[in-house]
Amino acid sequence: MSFVPHSEADRREMLARVGVSDIRELYDDVPAELVLEQDLGVPEALSEWEAVRELTRLAEQNRALVCFAGAGQYDHHVPAAVDHIIRRSEFYTAYTPYQPEVAQGTLQAIYEFQTMICELTGMDVANASMYDGPSAAAEAVVMSRAVTRRARVLAARTVHPHSRKVADTYLHGLGSELELVPPGADGLVDLDALGAALDDDVACFLVQYPNFFGCIEELEAIAEVVHAAGTLLVVAADPVMLAVLRTPGELGADIVVAEGQPFGNAPSFGGPVVGLFAARQKLVRKMPGRIVGATVDTEDRRGYVLTLQTREQQIRREKATSNICTNQGLNALAATVHLSLLGREGLREVAESSVQNAHHAWRQLADVKGVTPLYPDTPFAREFAVATEENSRSILERGFEAGILAGVSLGRFESLEAPDGLLLAFTEKRSRAEIDRLVELLAG
Repeated sequence: MSFVPHSEADRREMLARVGVSDIRELYDDVPAELVLEQDLGVPEALSEWEAVRELTRLAEQNRALVCFAGAGQYDHHVPAAVDHIIRRSEFYTAYTPYQPEVAQGTLQAIYEFQTMICELTGMDVANASMYDGPSAAAEAVVMSRAVTRRARVLAARTVHPHSRKVADTYLHGLGSELELVPPGADGLVDLDALGAALDDDVACFLVQYPNFFGCIEELEAIAEVVHAAGTLLVVAADPVMLAVLRTPGELGADIVVAEGQPFGNAPSFGGPVVGLFAARQKLVRKMPGRIVGATVDTEDRRGYVLTLQTREQQIRREKATSNICTNQGLNALAATVHLSLLGREGLREVAESSVQNAHHAWRQLADVKGVTPLYPDTPFAREFAVATEENSRSILERGFEAGILAGVSLGRFESLEAPDGLLLAFTEKRSRAEIDRLVELLAG
C-alpha cells in the first residue's frame, strides 16, 4: 500500500470538488519567494529489507564512548526492569486519563511520581511532568509573573544557557526578557549584585543548584536576599544530587524545577526526556483564577495554567500563557519506576558514588599541567569545570579517537563568559580505571 493512499484520480476529484484546477491554487496567498520551486532531493523509496540494510549500515557507525559529559544529561545506569515495565501495553499506548474510572493504574503511577518529586525537592505540590528541564524553568518564571503581578525576571548567569534561552523565548512573547546576575570570583551568585538588581517589580530570581559549573550555590543566603524584596526564588536543581544535598524547599525555594532525564531516561540527542516541576502550595492558592478539579485554571488572559495532578492542562476558549498542553507521561513513568527500584538508600548511593568519582578525578587532575580548575576553592558535587591550555574541542577530538567523551566544551556557550575549557561530569558508572584514562587524555 502506498504511503499516501490517494490516487491521481482521487486528487483530481478532490480539487474539482473545491473548485480549483491545481493544488498550487490552494497556496496563492503564500508569497512567491517562499515557494520552493525545486524537488526536495529525497532519495528513492526502499523496500523493507533495503531500508533495514541501510539502517544497519548507519548504526554500525555508532561508537560507544566512556561518558564524562553532563550539563543536564547524565550517563546513569537504568535498570532493565524500567524499559520492561513502561513497554507494557497499558502504559505504552495510553493517552491522557480523562476518565479515572478506566485509568486507575495510570493515575496511581502519576500520583506516585508527584509524591516522589515533592519528597525529593522538599516542596508541597508537583505537577504530572513537563517536556524537559528548560521548559519547566520557563514555565516557572512565567508562573512567578502571574503570582506576583510583577514584570521583571532575574537569572544567575550560571544557570544552564539552554534553560536561560528557553525562558528568554517565553518572556519575549510577554514583552519581557531575562536579566542576568553575574557570579563572583568563586563562581557563585554575587549577592551584592543580586541585591542591587532587585526592586519591587522583580517577579523571581532563577538560580541553578548546583550551578552550570558544578558549584553548590548558597541557596539559604540567596533566598534571604530575594525574599526581602518580595521576590520568588526559582531553583533549577540536579535531581540526583538532591539525595545528598539539602533540599531547595528547606533552603527557601518557592518553585523547584529539574531535568528528569537521569531517572529512567537514557541520554539522547534531543529527547525524549521529562521535566520536573514542584512548588509551594501557597503559590498555587495565589494563582489568578480558581482550582478546577486538579488543575489551576485561568479566569482572564493574564493567567497561567499549571497541571497539578493527573490531566492535561484544561483547554479553555480564553488564551493561556502556558505553552505546556500535555505531560510526558511515559517518561515520568520511567522516572517513577527507576526511583522505586532504587529506593531512598539506592538513590543516595548513586549520588554518593557520583560525588566520590568526581572528587577522585579532581585530586588526580591536581598535578596535570595545562588543566586548571575554574573555581578551586568552591564546593562542588559531581561536576566541575576546568580551563585548558589546549583548545577544548581538540581535546574532545582526541578523546573521541580514544573512546572517551571527555566532557562538554565551555567554548560552546559564549553567554557564560567563561574561559575555554571543559565541564566534566561523573556518575556511578564511571570506574577508577576510566577516570585514569580521562586524566591521561587531559595530560596530553
